[in-house]
Amino acid sequence: MTANVITFFRIAASIVLLFCSAFSPAFYVFYIAAGLSDMLDGFVARKTDTVSKLGARLDTIADFVLVLVCLIKLLPILSLPAWLYAWIGIIALIKVVNIISGFVVQRKLVAVHSVMNKATGALLFLLPLTIPAVPLKYSAVVVCAAATFAAIQEGHFIRAEREKAIVGYSDIWDFIHKGSYPELYDIDRDW
Repeated sequence: MTANVITFFRIAASIVLLFCSAFSPAFYVFYIAAGLSDMLDGFVARKTDTVSKLGARLDTIADFVLVLVCLIKLLPILSLPAWLYAWIGIIALIKVVNIISGFVVQRKLVAVHSVMNKATGALLFLLPLTIPAVPLKYSAVVVCAAATFAAIQEGHFIRAEREKAIVGYSDIWDFIHKGSYPELYDIDRDW
């Protein structure tokens, strides 16, 4: 339950970001708080043995809300080259194809929480913090390369898992320690 409260805090902090000027001290405070809560909720859930499907769903929703808010706040003020917009569009297209193919292949909406998706999330989190020091055209290449690999890998995991029963994706540690595929999360089940 505590982990879910932390996740709800991330959603609230993300919404507060809408009312902060981009790159202001308040923006950074709420942005960092939201990012740290993303790391903390899963840790607390595992340590307190309260990992749940609801918590996993809330985590996915909170991640989506934070990314969406950041896009709304940052894209209008950043000067991105056309090739970077195209690359981001390709990544988004791959993610949409993954969602659709997951539904077609498995007859349910699935989300993959793989190590590479987590690494990409960490890089995305760090990106706004690096803008004052590293030109975006360089840092964005690193993030987009990781995101591209993660999206392609996610599609592979979705299609490779079609024969297995889907029971949840909360066990990222199995992937790290045993090298097994991350489990897919059935968004439709028990919703």
